[in-house]
Amino acid sequence: MKVAKATDGAAMMFSPLIAAGRLNVAAAIRTRRRGYSGWTGAVNTDYDPLDPAVAAQPHAAYDAMHRSGRVHYNPRRATWILHRLDDVRAALRDTDRVTSSEGVTRIRVVADLVVLTDGEQHSRLRKQVHPAFTKGALDSWRDIIDSLAAELVDDMIASRGCDAVELLTTPMPLRVIAAILGVPESDIADFRRWSDESTQIINFTPTVKGFVNTTRSLRAAAALRRYFLKQLADGHLKDSDTVLGRLLAHNSDGALTDNQLFYIAILLLIAGNETTTNLLGGMLHTYAHYPEQYDMIRANPDLIPQAIEEHVRYTSPIQNLYRYTRADYQVGEVTIPAGSRVMLSFGAANRDPLAFDDPNTFRADRNPRSHVGFGYGPHLCLGAPLARMEAQAVLRELVSRVSRISVTGPTTWSTNSSLRGPTRLPVVLHE
Repeated sequence: MKVAKATDGAAMMFSPLIAAGRLNVAAAIRTRRRGYSGWTGAVNTDYDPLDPAVAAQPHAAYDAMHRSGRVHYNPRRATWILHRLDDVRAALRDTDRVTSSEGVTRIRVVADLVVLTDGEQHSRLRKQVHPAFTKGALDSWRDIIDSLAAELVDDMIASRGCDAVELLTTPMPLRVIAAILGVPESDIADFRRWSDESTQIINFTPTVKGFVNTTRSLRAAAALRRYFLKQLADGHLKDSDTVLGRLLAHNSDGALTDNQLFYIAILLLIAGNETTTNLLGGMLHTYAHYPEQYDMIRANPDLIPQAIEEHVRYTSPIQNLYRYTRADYQVGEVTIPAGSRVMLSFGAANRDPLAFDDPNTFRADRNPRSHVGFGYGPHLCLGAPLARMEAQAVLRELVSRVSRISVTGPTTWSTNSSLRGPTRLPVVLHE
């Protein structure tokens, strides 16, 4: 059944503070509120990931969607929602009709970035980035990752009670990324502030506060850009064993400009910083509540790689990303019109009861390889191997030295609409 075409009635253009293409928030501005009666074929829903309470605890909403129709539509947000695993995977594969080239957030962005392109352009950009993520590159950073994991777990044990977010889950990926980007220890405080603020652009809301926060994110991204362009101009990264150093070594034809190298650094920040923080925090929180699963891994550490995949499925550090339809897109009996905003709910898909038995339960020995926690298809996350390495290193340290993980107070969860994890996690590690 074909439904009416969704179009936005007004547009607003930002002049971006960074040279990252055109930022278009037309999709976020509407001149009229759409009524439920105008949308047939899909299930009209009040589910709203921009609601902070829902973003912090979305699983009841996911269960409700799974009990109802295959395609949902939120009239208030002018957003179509896909939540079944097979449908999300199919949409991620079909880049001809469901595109990333207009952005992967509620803000429409056009830029020459691997995450914001499809087809031949995407393949070209992905090939340019590939030298930074080869097995050799990852292996060269393994010692840094293992050493940091040991140091930070040491600190947590010694503290005899701490906020795991402050002591481990935030500094671990930040320091790893700083090291592999060539950021010295003396610059890490600024790097962390710019990084935290710039990644918040993914959480845009069409409010005055939302526009203020987006401006702050752009300013932080501009500061990061100035920082990395200076590092590149000074020649400090040439011949270094860093991401940008490796890319410079493979850039003999000059195909990668300094701006493109900066975009790669930003992509790594977004893909590998807060997402890995969320994965590590969700992992600690889960083992505190599933001690028998933790004991299973302590008894059989060979389960660690599989358990990390289950953590990615169960906690879904990236809860959702957006796409825009280039053409009418059929899902079952519902046609999503061309020009529509589509939210791909990774968090819901990873708890799809049609795909996973008892999906709301964590099982360390489950084989959840079909999950979409790192995306799927052409846009499978380039940084996934790095995130896996960090999580596995931390879990190895924990199971070899810690008998029990106990939560000592309430956990606070982020209210970011797309990135979910603990923002405060008081724990004690028992030797």
